[in-house]
Amino acid sequence: MNNPQTAPMGRTMLIICWVLALGLLTLFFGRWEDNQANPNQRPESLRNQSQTLVTLQANRQHHYVANGSINGQNALFLLDTGATNVSVPAHLAESFGLERGRPMTSQTANGPVTVYATTINQLSLGEITLYNLRGSINPGMRGDEILLGMSALKQVELRQRGDTLTLIQHH
Repeated sequence: MNNPQTAPMGRTMLIICWVLALGLLTLFFGRWEDNQANPNQRPESLRNQSQTLVTLQANRQHHYVANGSINGQNALFLLDTGATNVSVPAHLAESFGLERGRPMTSQTANGPVTVYATTINQLSLGEITLYNLRGSINPGMRGDEILLGMSALKQVELRQRGDTLTLIQHH
């Protein structure tokens, strides 16, 4: 038998259950989507006496995106063998402690752009750490991804097999 006094409480509990279920689904699919865009939230590393290996998985667009750090601050890298230097969006440069140096012209997919030379004291990707890298501060970059260019990548060996890229730093 339905009790008219408990019916509003039952509806309230039903609404709360639906809100919780939708919240949990949103959280689950949000994390799933983040993992699809960046499957390398915590890059897999292996270190031995002679080398350090970091293994990355390609994302849905077949790009290698990975979390790392610049000067001890969290960074999101997009590996780009077509970029000469590590290219940092201007809106992130200050948080990494990067100083603008001399202006330079850089050729990008969107045409020439004025960038500013900088030095990155320390860059880490997994267990690989690189020091004193040439970089550029790019006012034209709007996103939060840092292009991990050849000033960094030439210091490691790259091995690709399928959708897996292994970076090897020899000691």
